[in-house]
Amino acid sequence: MNDVDSTAERALGDLVRPGSRVAVADACGLPYVLTGPLSRVAARAGGVRLVLGWIPGPAPDLDPDAFADIRTVVGGPGARGLIESRAAHRVPARLSAVPALLAGPLRPDLLLATVVEHPDGYRFGAESSWMRGLAEDGVPVAAVVARDAPGAEGGAPLPDVTVLGETEGRPFTVDTPPPTEADRRIAERVAPLVPAGARIQFGPGRLATALVAALDVGVHVDSGLLADPVVDLAERGLLLGTPSATALHGSRRLYDWADGRTEQGVVRPIEYTHDLSRLSTAPSPLIALNTALEIDVHGQVNVEGVAGSAAGMIGGHPDFAAAAARGPGLSVIALASEHRGRPTLVERLGGPVTTPSHDVDVVVTDRGSADLRGLGREERERALAALWRGAVGANE
Repeated sequence: MNDVDSTAERALGDLVRPGSRVAVADACGLPYVLTGPLSRVAARAGGVRLVLGWIPGPAPDLDPDAFADIRTVVGGPGARGLIESRAAHRVPARLSAVPALLAGPLRPDLLLATVVEHPDGYRFGAESSWMRGLAEDGVPVAAVVARDAPGAEGGAPLPDVTVLGETEGRPFTVDTPPPTEADRRIAERVAPLVPAGARIQFGPGRLATALVAALDVGVHVDSGLLADPVVDLAERGLLLGTPSATALHGSRRLYDWADGRTEQGVVRPIEYTHDLSRLSTAPSPLIALNTALEIDVHGQVNVEGVAGSAAGMIGGHPDFAAAAARGPGLSVIALASEHRGRPTLVERLGGPVTTPSHDVDVVVTDRGSADLRGLGREERERALAALWRGAVGANE
C-alpha cells in the first residue's frame, strides 16, 4: 500500500457511511488510485452503492464484491467485464439525460475525482462531464490532485473539495491504430458532406482519424469526446475557434495541446456540450459524424454491443444524431460494410436500438452512400439494400 492509498483510505473512512452512494468521476481523468482504498472502505462500511461513469480502461483494484450495488450510467471498455459478469448494471441513458439521473434517483452522497490545482482553486482537468453539475449542486468532492494532468476545464473553482493526496501520472492515454483502407474510402465519401465553417462532431478511433484527415475546409469542433484528430486540424490550420467537448480522450499529444486552455474551456459540462437546443440552433450547421457496430434494414443503429457483449456505450450518439437531424446540419452514420466477414447491415439488430432510424440522414460505407432524407420506410429499406450491394449513391 503506497502513501496515497493509506492516506486516502483513512480519509475515506470518515467520508463513506454505511449505505451511502458514491460516484466515481469518469473519462480519462478517472481517479484509478482511489478505487482500491474505496473498495476496502466500502467492504468495512457495508451497504455502499457505487455509481460509475465512463471507464476508458480496466480498474483492477476495484472490488465489485465490496459494494451492495454497482451501476454505470455510461459504460466503456473498462466497465465491460463488470457488465458482462453482471456485477454491474448498465443504466440505458443518452448522455444528455445523465445529469438528471444523478440529480434524482442516483444522486450520490460523495463524488471521487481527479482535480488540477490552479492559483484560484481546484478544477477538473481532462473532463467536466456530469461531475461539474454535481459539485455545483452541493455534492462533496473528494479528490486526488494530479500534478501532471492537463488543465483544460473552464468555469469557476470547485466549491467543496477534500484533497486525499497527490499523483504524478498523466490521465489514462489511448493510442489509436492507423486507419484501414476501408476507413479511408469511407472518409473520402464523407468529406464532401462537410461544408466550410460547419461544426463537426466525431468520436475517437481509426475511422474518426481518417474522416478528419480527409477534410480540406475549416471547421469548428463541437463534440462529446475530444480526440487526437483535433490537434491534426489545428496543425493544418483548419480548426476554427475553440473546440468544445465534455472530456479529452487520446494520447499525451492531445493532453499537451489542451493544457492551459481554461479561459474559454476546451472541456465543459454535459449540460452545455449535449444541449440539443443549442446544438441544433447554432448559426453554423452541425455535421454529426457517428459510427456504428451495425445497422438494420430500417436504418436503426446499434453501438452498444452484439450477442450479449458490452463492447460499446450509448454515450452522446443519439444526442448528436438527433440535434443534427433536427437542425440545418446532417446526421451521418459511417461504417464498414463488413466486420469479420459478416455484413454490418442486418435484418435484426444483435443488440439494442441506440439511435432510431428517423435520426439518421445519410449512411456511408466503403461501398458508397445512401441519402435517406425525405424517403418513406420502404424507400429507405431499398436504398440501404442497394448500398450494401455496392451501388455508389444508392438511392433508386
